[in-house]
Amino acid sequence: MNTKQHKKSREFVTNWQLYIMVLPALVWLIFFAYKPMYGLIIAFKNYNFRQGIWGSEWVGFDHFERLFRSYWFPIILKNTLTVSFLGLLISFPLPIIFALFVNEVKNQRVRKIVQTVSYAPHFISVIVMCGMVILMLSPDGGIINTFLKMFGVEPIAFMQKPKAFKWIYVLSTVWQNTGWSAIIYIAALSSVDPVLIEAAEIDGASRFQRMIHIYFPALVPTIVILLIMQCGSIMNVGYEKAFALQNAANLTGAEVISTYVYKIGLENRDFSFATAVGMLNSVVNTIMLVTVNAIAKKVNHSGLW
Repeated sequence: MNTKQHKKSREFVTNWQLYIMVLPALVWLIFFAYKPMYGLIIAFKNYNFRQGIWGSEWVGFDHFERLFRSYWFPIILKNTLTVSFLGLLISFPLPIIFALFVNEVKNQRVRKIVQTVSYAPHFISVIVMCGMVILMLSPDGGIINTFLKMFGVEPIAFMQKPKAFKWIYVLSTVWQNTGWSAIIYIAALSSVDPVLIEAAEIDGASRFQRMIHIYFPALVPTIVILLIMQCGSIMNVGYEKAFALQNAANLTGAEVISTYVYKIGLENRDFSFATAVGMLNSVVNTIMLVTVNAIAKKVNHSGLW
């Protein structure tokens, strides 16, 4: 046994408790993350439950070609990307701004109240939240239309308009998750060296100047990591929420890849085609993740790996 192997063996013996603690997570990862990847084979087969995965007929890229020729493909692709990029544009920077402002609240009681109120919507069930949104936007007594009526505006059936869906989805997400998403930024701000803040105050820096020149730079590494992760899931639009807000009238603006996969795979039992759609979705997300990570490392010298 060479020196390097001996060193590794001694390290394992010394830290065996840590390896035991990692073992359950490793087992979970193997059985629930890597083992299911075996099922991706059915994307290239005409899967039949009785024949099994290996017994089913091999069809190659037929399901992918069928997807690209499908009437719904450009619609679901456009809707998914529109909702994702709009969410990235609006919901990503808001928690950062919120965290910076909360950090400036010196009264601890007021600060706790603000944080509690902003966190509360996150714990509302997605289905309950969608029900609340539908009620608030209802043309018959909904709070939004009641407010508009005060200014002489006729009731608007927001949930029946395909173009309004993306705004309803994104703005309701902002309301529900901004406070919760700000937690990690507030935690990062707590690590700022007080000496820097005291020096800025002595030099006469205003609160806004301290936010821009001290607090914000401290958030940049966290912002970069979270931005990379969000770009890596750019094709993932929450299935439950999109499905709950859909109806026959707004479907052309509300049908996204995740809901399409559900309807094709479970309702129509076309498992091979649904797997092909999901696989394409994952491939695009992976390419985005690697690309954005490479750009971040080149520009900011920080990334996920």
